[in-house]
Amino acid sequence: AAGWTSYPPLTDRQYSPGPGVDLWILGLHLAGLSSILGGINFVVTILNLRAPGMKMFKIPMFCWAVLVTQCIILFATPVLAGALTMALTDRMFGTNFFHPAAGGDPVLWQHLFWFYSHPAVYIMVLPGMGMVSQVLPAFSNKHLFGYKGMVFASAGIGLIGFLVWGHHMFATGIDVRLRVFFSFASMVSAVQTGIKIWSWIATIWGGSLRFRTPMLYGCGFISLFVIGGITGVWLALVPFDVQVHDTYFVVAHLHYVLFGGSLMAIFAGLYYWFPKISGRLYNEFWGKVHFWLTFIGMNLTFMPMHMMGMLGMPRRIYTYKPEFTVWNQVASLGAAVLALGMTIFFL
Repeated sequence: AAGWTSYPPLTDRQYSPGPGVDLWILGLHLAGLSSILGGINFVVTILNLRAPGMKMFKIPMFCWAVLVTQCIILFATPVLAGALTMALTDRMFGTNFFHPAAGGDPVLWQHLFWFYSHPAVYIMVLPGMGMVSQVLPAFSNKHLFGYKGMVFASAGIGLIGFLVWGHHMFATGIDVRLRVFFSFASMVSAVQTGIKIWSWIATIWGGSLRFRTPMLYGCGFISLFVIGGITGVWLALVPFDVQVHDTYFVVAHLHYVLFGGSLMAIFAGLYYWFPKISGRLYNEFWGKVHFWLTFIGMNLTFMPMHMMGMLGMPRRIYTYKPEFTVWNQVASLGAAVLALGMTIFFL
């Protein structure tokens, strides 16, 4: 009953009896602990165990992306752990951190949850950006354009990611001054991404391009992530966000960022490093078939959700009104195309 965000009071025993939520909290604690320990390992490795003479501004962009990602994990995950502990004690020991009748505040959970969960988006996407920063120069036969700018942009994404959590909460009635700050900070966060997009395009520009499968996925990443980023700027605008909050527009935005962003980049990295990982070459023809089915299927699946959301279709429902039928049928067709592409990939 609590949903993936587990907003109180839906995590109370009244709405979520049994051990389900308790086990979920335990599982997240274990996953968070492993993330923190892994993060420490990565940070120490990158800072202290580089090859002799390799300065920080000589390491590959993928290593910078991993370093910033792990710093986000180290600062954000303990906050989630604290919130989860508070929710657990509310359930198990009768504390009232999130119960308004006893002086608690359910919106406090949202602040703590989103303080972790918005940087978590960058935890998922920054390594992909690092992969793309390796792939594009290799298949453009050029050095990465603006290396130091990319480094500072990655660090800026990591920093500003901690200042924008409130844009998930515009519909909760937070103070108008906070709305203004979070709206402004959210739009500022687009600047760092813009620097990265510019550098990737400048890397490709004038290069000796080879459109192998990793390169196709790298270019697909850029195009889809730009769409996700633009709709993110829309959602940073308070009046627009309040209108489409909890609609399929948000679902579309999220998937253009994390499917069009993270997954396309991960496929670029998988195809790029597959020969080094496995000692075998992949089939180039079927790799390209996989790309085009994934690219077309992704757009068919998630682009219609922008329209559904602006027409008012709420998320987290399993039935819908007749006026949404056509768009849902297009999205279902796109999902079938995606399934075909993934089947080819696994084969």
